[in-house]
Amino acid sequence: MNLVDLAVVAAAGTLALLTFASLYRAYVGPSAADRVVSINVITTKVTMIIVLLAVITGQQVFVDVALIYAMMGFIATVGVAKYIDRGELG
Repeated sequence: MNLVDLAVVAAAGTLALLTFASLYRAYVGPSAADRVVSINVITTKVTMIIVLLAVITGQQVFVDVALIYAMMGFIATVGVAKYIDRGELG
């Protein structure tokens, strides 16, 4: 394992640990907006972990999975924010 692979694995591990910190904020968050933002942060970090996994394994299909996951996270965040703002989705 060369130095670049080790750095990518260390970055993925750091992102995984920071995801748990965001999960704590999603659980404790005093307002609904704090929870929405923390879930969005978790989605972004998981997307980056999937991309780093694609770099580590060399399988480019994981990048496609990461893009779909990021789009789903964005749509969910917009939907929840709209629901919090208006009280309805329609």
